[in-house]
Amino acid sequence: MSNPPIPVITIDGPTASGKGTVAQRVAQHLGFHYLDSGALYRLTALSVMRRANGNPIPLDDEHALAKAAEHLHCHFSGAHIFLANEDVSNDIRAEAVGNLASKIAAIPTVRQALYGLQLSFRQHPGLVADGRDMGTVIFPHAGLKVFLTASVEARALRRYKQLIDKGFSANMEDLSKDLTERDARDSNRSSAPLKAAEGAYLLDTSAMTADQAVAQVLEWYAAAKALHAQSE
Repeated sequence: MSNPPIPVITIDGPTASGKGTVAQRVAQHLGFHYLDSGALYRLTALSVMRRANGNPIPLDDEHALAKAAEHLHCHFSGAHIFLANEDVSNDIRAEAVGNLASKIAAIPTVRQALYGLQLSFRQHPGLVADGRDMGTVIFPHAGLKVFLTASVEARALRRYKQLIDKGFSANMEDLSKDLTERDARDSNRSSAPLKAAEGAYLLDTSAMTADQAVAQVLEWYAAAKALHAQSE
């Protein structure tokens, strides 16, 4: 008798839409594993920026960038993210790292280098994965797909509060501009552009609390699980 498939919930959306917070809480509620796919690109960016001798890998050297992604030594422990044995949970949230990560993520060879690593997070009893192409590329057969978004204004305010809480300086006007540019870059890239997966539930959290968004995703998952049970 074959083992039952490992359930996957994908939560995609643009930067600062709240998908990470929602995905973490949903995973915690269900006892599932959690994948912050964006962190992998930020870890790659941080690794590139910290390159020996202070000479970052240039963006036009796709082979070297892909190699850096392929040889990431990272692991996750709860809300903490480690590069080698260093906790870089705060370091990867710096705006400079995020901007470089967005540019690196547009390179097909880098995305391919991280493909297998992302798939490896699918383990029993289940996985909640957040990112930009979780439901379209990495886990296209996920049992529940959600595309979570919010207005640029709401997202800029959330990002501002996150940065201030972590001790970084921030400017609302600059954040709004950066978010708009990232949205355009992520949506228009040739490889795995940001878009809602086929069959995904759309969730605009502009006027929602994190608790309300989590409750909605859990409600959808319960319904999808019940429907699947009826079809067996």
